[in-house]
Amino acid sequence: MTKDPASSILVRHFRQRLLWPLQLTSLDAMANKQHWQLLEQDKNKKWQRINNAFSVSAGEFSENIYKEFVVFLPYVQRFIYGESRGRHTHGLDDPPGDSALKIFRRHDVKKIRVVLRAGDAPILLTVDHIELCFFDDIDIVFLNIEVTADNLSLTTARDLLYRFGRAYPTGWNDAGQGVHNTLDCELLAEDGTVLAQSDSGNREKFLAFACEHRAPCTSSHWNYLLQPLVLNASDNPGDIRYDQIEYHRMPLMAYLAVDEPLNIMRQEWLRLGLVATLHPDEPLPLNDAQIIDFDNLYCYDRYWAGSEAGPNTRFLCSGRAFIVVGDAQESYFLNNERGIQAQFRHQYFIMFLISHFHRAALLIFSDRLVDAIHDLDMRNPKSVRKFRQRIHANFEEFLRFTHRYWFDELSERPHMQALHHMCAKHLGNVALYAEVKDELHDMSQYLDSDAQRRQSTTVVRLTVVTTFSLIGTVATGFLGMNIISEADAPVWLRWSYFALTVIGASVLTFVTVMKSKQLYDFLDVLSEGRSFKNRVAMLWPARKNRRT
Repeated sequence: MTKDPASSILVRHFRQRLLWPLQLTSLDAMANKQHWQLLEQDKNKKWQRINNAFSVSAGEFSENIYKEFVVFLPYVQRFIYGESRGRHTHGLDDPPGDSALKIFRRHDVKKIRVVLRAGDAPILLTVDHIELCFFDDIDIVFLNIEVTADNLSLTTARDLLYRFGRAYPTGWNDAGQGVHNTLDCELLAEDGTVLAQSDSGNREKFLAFACEHRAPCTSSHWNYLLQPLVLNASDNPGDIRYDQIEYHRMPLMAYLAVDEPLNIMRQEWLRLGLVATLHPDEPLPLNDAQIIDFDNLYCYDRYWAGSEAGPNTRFLCSGRAFIVVGDAQESYFLNNERGIQAQFRHQYFIMFLISHFHRAALLIFSDRLVDAIHDLDMRNPKSVRKFRQRIHANFEEFLRFTHRYWFDELSERPHMQALHHMCAKHLGNVALYAEVKDELHDMSQYLDSDAQRRQSTTVVRLTVVTTFSLIGTVATGFLGMNIISEADAPVWLRWSYFALTVIGASVLTFVTVMKSKQLYDFLDVLSEGRSFKNRVAMLWPARKNRRT
């Protein structure tokens, strides 16, 4: 067997972040709470709210947060950190808004032990943090996991990137082991106690769940991490329920500090850049357009000199994966306070989070529109009213998303903006936004035209009622000519005449309204430019067809 050239390249420091977007089911309007507020009230207290980085004193404020803050444009700063404060910034009736991003963190899982394939030695990953990221006004939560390891071969690091971060197995091999995912994954406490373990080999569980619920089942260790959030399709009790937005592969970020990055061959760059979609054991599709134009499509080489003098930091971005590779001997690349590693954990993470937040929110809007159309029954007035309410609610939420969260420019820094555009382009965010906007516009136009149609019908019917009311008007006017003089009649008799007139006029009005469509057709036939005989002859067939 030919030796893998990547096995001789050592990754001195490996850092991976998973960013899994999940759709939260809408809460009852009567609850008047946000999902993150329900999580704060959880009795188990596994998750603790992380205070805003700006809530500390000036002496405790981190330079990392400052550098992260100033790299973004003002509207991004308001979104991530909240509105600016100052005595003259806001009026008394306009208090400054807080950050739209609410973060919760758990501290019980300290290590993750992973076995990639049968016969492989386990890999022990150190957990940096596990977080849940909520957003105001949008039913989305991101599971954010950051893990680290040292001294891995490039082959192992690449396989870990490909296999770690699968919500469930997509199939099983002859030995009953899940394919594409890790063979085994254990969540460990500080003392080494196993808190949860993956069950990808439990084929019957996944098949039975999919058959019963028509939805994929999440692996047990991910279920444990998300608690008290529960899968919406499951029968488990829970107030905060979620659905998957896309497929089982979680978007990932990776930081690789390697010895001598100049020795990485082109085929290894290809496999790293396409790690989210290309199986490590699959031969490279050399005739594929993505492979042929790989450098232009997926590589950002502003800081890649390709020489011993350096710098030799390369960014790979395919949308679903964002990978930074650099020289482990370069101090600036390793610097966790001011260098590339610090930027990876702060600025680049925010950029990646925003890109995937945009995509996830747009997919949710599209899914809700499809569901609204699916539930629409034009023959059922109640269904039509519910459809109208859902479309108006979605349109309102989309406007709020557009003006609060949607933006094309993140930063004036050229490299940040270039990487953001690269990520958004591969995710198809701009095209998806235009598609959802057009769908909402079409449905809004339909509702407007339907309202105009109903208004026109009402006007026609009122016109018919007015026309036939002329008969009553003339009759009452005729009675007012004192043909019947009852001025000296007893009071009860005059009240009787009055009551009979009111009842007769009311019955005539209600009958005219109920039969306004038929009466309109009757008037339409009478008004046609034909002889009187032909007009009378057309009335009977018209009425007969209406009865049929």
